[in-house]
Order: sequence, then structure tokens, then C-alpha cells
Amino acid sequence: MQVVDPHIHLLNYTGLRYSWLHHESHSFVGSSLALAHDYLLADFLRDAGDIEVLAIVNVEANHDPDDTVAETRWLQAVADDPASGGKPDGIVARVDLSRPDADAQFALHAQCRNLRGIRQILNVHADPLYDYVGRHYLREATWRAHYGLLAKYGLSFDLQLYPEQVPDAVALIRAHPDIPVVLDHAGMFVDRDRVAGWRAWREGLRQLAACEHVSVKISGLAMFDHRWTVESFRPYVLETIDAFGAGRCMFASNFPVDRLFAGYAELWHAYAAIVAGASPHEHAALFRDNARRFYRL
Repeated sequence: MQVVDPHIHLLNYTGLRYSWLHHESHSFVGSSLALAHDYLLADFLRDAGDIEVLAIVNVEANHDPDDTVAETRWLQAVADDPASGGKPDGIVARVDLSRPDADAQFALHAQCRNLRGIRQILNVHADPLYDYVGRHYLREATWRAHYGLLAKYGLSFDLQLYPEQVPDAVALIRAHPDIPVVLDHAGMFVDRDRVAGWRAWREGLRQLAACEHVSVKISGLAMFDHRWTVESFRPYVLETIDAFGAGRCMFASNFPVDRLFAGYAELWHAYAAIVAGASPHEHAALFRDNARRFYRL
């Protein structure tokens, strides 16, 4: 099986500083110590098994907020090594849009030629187990103003949030139709024990899908379903494709986070089983072409 994987996280644990890994924290994924080690390109390629990975996009791994460019420069150095085959082919870096010097931060990251986009995690939740950032960036005037810098630098935005935050996001996204957006992890449906939670997720997907410049990654499902099966994944995969259409969805692995709960080949073969009825064109779009187009690979 040939894939383009648009969501992985290489980790230079011994050379960089990820505060969430160097100091134990707990979330719905478990203890952060399970990921407190190097995860380099060679490790990723070894995990790939019988999956032929044609290209990868590395998404920022919450590196030191005072020096996020160090992670981007390291990733570019990996890609520039002839032994890497140019991987990671695309880099999604971290910029804190609430900083007064956000424009200068963009300029530093933009010096790395494989830069394709920016992610700043936005997840806010009343339950501390699910809360990432503890503040509503989407409602802050400075953050919203600096969002427009993405267009200046020709970058996309990786949108990671919970369903309840979608209305704030949609208002911003509609105000900037020139900034491509991709929703991470199928909208991160965490409130699974409530009918209202299911409804909020489904409606949130469709509100975002109504914005034509928004795509979605079907990824991270094992983070919320540690004993998953193909059948337990199926409704989330099909609901997401139904909302966005096969032309704006892309499968991704979220390795090494989902590696805690799934093998790499096991995950991709599960996706393939769920969409076994897709046409050859739809299959190519979901597994390769949409990711290539979105991230300009």
C-alpha cells in the first residue's frame, strides 16, 4: 500500500526540549513518559513495515514555546540530509499567534524551505484531562489579528480544537478565505458518553465543511479508543467523509502518539478496510493525493 502521511511527529528528545515530555503529565492518552524518547526518521521508517510511505508531513510536537524555530530548523536539517530522501517533505511549525512578535517568528520559520503550515493547539475543555491550553485563543483580538499573517507567508493552518469551539473557528475562517485550513484528528470528538457530545461533533464537522477551503485529517482515532477495532473506527471515518467528501479528507497516522495503541501497518490497513468500497479515484485521494495537494508536496 502506498500512502502520503500528512501527520507525524519526529521527536529529538535528547537534543531539543519538549516540556510535556521532560516533565511527566497525564492526559486521555496516558502518561507522557510513554513518549519520552527519541523518535527519529529511521524509527518511523522502521515502523512503516509493509506500507510504502511516499511522503510525510511533520507537525510540530509542542516544543519549547520560547524557541519553536529550533524544532523547525532541526526538521529541515533532517530533510536536507541526503540519506533522508527529502523527508520530512513538509513541515508544520508552531507559532504562538498571541505573541506581539508573531510576524518575526513567522519570518524565522519561513527560512526553512519545507515549511508548509502552522499549528497552534487550541483545545480548551472543562475537564482537565482534556484541556490543553486553558485559554480561548480564538476569542483574543491579538491572536485573531495575527492569524492573517498566514496569508502573508503563504501558509496553511492546522486547526486542532474540540467541537464546542467550532463556531468561533468558523467565524475566523470565513473572514480569511485565502488561508487553507485542515482540521486535525477528525475534530477530536472526546465527549462520547453524551448524545449532546455526538451531536456537537457531527454539527461541528458540517459547519467546518461548509467552508470550502477547509479539509480534514482522519487521524488520532486511537488516542480516544485505546482498544479500537475496525468496527469501532468505522462510524467516525464514514461520518467525516460524509461531511467533507472524499475530495477534502486525508488519512494520517499521528505516529508516534497512536503508536501507543496501534501498529503503523495495522492502522493503514484498518482505514483501507473501512473504505474498501471506494472508487480507485477516491482511494487515491484519501490515501495520497489530497495530502499532496493540500501541503504542496
